[in-house]
Amino acid sequence: MNTEKLFKEVTYKAVLSGGPGGQHANKTSTKVILQWKVHDSEVFNDEEKERLQTKLKTRINKEGVLQLSSSVTRSQHANKMLVNQEFVSVLEEALKKVKKRKKTKLPKAVKLKRLEQKKRHAEKKASRKNPRLF
Repeated sequence: MNTEKLFKEVTYKAVLSGGPGGQHANKTSTKVILQWKVHDSEVFNDEEKERLQTKLKTRINKEGVLQLSSSVTRSQHANKMLVNQEFVSVLEEALKKVKKRKKTKLPKAVKLKRLEQKKRHAEKKASRKNPRLF
């Protein structure tokens, strides 16, 4: 994944951030919103775009824009760095191919052990019965 090309496709928006910060927080735009259009990207091929679309469907809006935001710090620059890191990690996680689970066969020894335990348990129960009934 070419991150330099990827960050050229991204648009940033700085907005007023909530939370602590006093009077300064009311005047400066420290919250950073990252916006990226999945289908307009030239970094990924069609298969990867489809995978991103399906894995990130809860984060992508109706227009096909992935939006991430950060308002952790009071610094716009620091929030921009944080949202960039989150963006890259989200994309890397979404692009991972899930390995299919291989079914494993129970070993013969395990099956025999289970049957032996059942047999012992049945004998224990049978020995508690009153022999005069039969």
